[in-house]
Amino acid sequence: MNQEPDRRQDNDFDDAAAGPHGGAGDPPGVQAPNAAATTATSAATTEAPTEATTAPADTAAADTGTADTGAADVGDAQDETAPSLEPDLEPDPTQLTMLLEDARAKADKAHDQLLRTRAEMENMSRRQAKELENAHKFALEGFVKELLQVRDSLELGFAAAQEPDADVAKLREGTELTLKLLGDVMGKFGVDRLYPEGEPFNPELHQAMSMQPRADVPPNTVTNVIQSGYLLNGRLVRPALVMVSAQA
Repeated sequence: MNQEPDRRQDNDFDDAAAGPHGGAGDPPGVQAPNAAATTATSAATTEAPTEATTAPADTAAADTGTADTGAADVGDAQDETAPSLEPDLEPDPTQLTMLLEDARAKADKAHDQLLRTRAEMENMSRRQAKELENAHKFALEGFVKELLQVRDSLELGFAAAQEPDADVAKLREGTELTLKLLGDVMGKFGVDRLYPEGEPFNPELHQAMSMQPRADVPPNTVTNVIQSGYLLNGRLVRPALVMVSAQA
């Protein structure tokens, strides 16, 4: 009989300690978290990334659908345009004939120009060959014209010498003038006379015919010119035939 009140007191103490919500160990006035609310929050957190991940895939699918639609539109546009171009591609016989005639006229004109050019080149080649031949053949024409006056002077001197009362002094004077005239003509065409008397012997321009012992001149000196030499524009035409001194 005395033990029952004690049990009721213990139960009252336990209920007071548990609080209004029956949570053991919680301080008075603090409510325990609701298990259902916690579960809902976790589920929402888990579903959010899934929706974020699914959104790009849906966008890509939408873009693919748009591309397919655009390709289909382009294909339809090509199909609609192709038949309209076929009539324009058909050749016009009249136009083709005109083009052919124009091309033939241009070809004939080019062929005619080619023949004319070839004829002109052949004529030019023949003309140049003829001019070159004449240049070689008549290269001495100017020299001959200048030389004729020398011959005329010689003929006059020879005719004067045939006179019975010919004056030797005048004949000598005329001969000197003729020689001077001949020298002028030769010099006009680049012909120079070599007369090296008293000069040192030069084997490139002189040809020694003999040696003379001489004490009055240095050795290898031209003492006498037997035959004059000549140069043509500085090139040796004929060496001078000379006599050279030797040491006495």
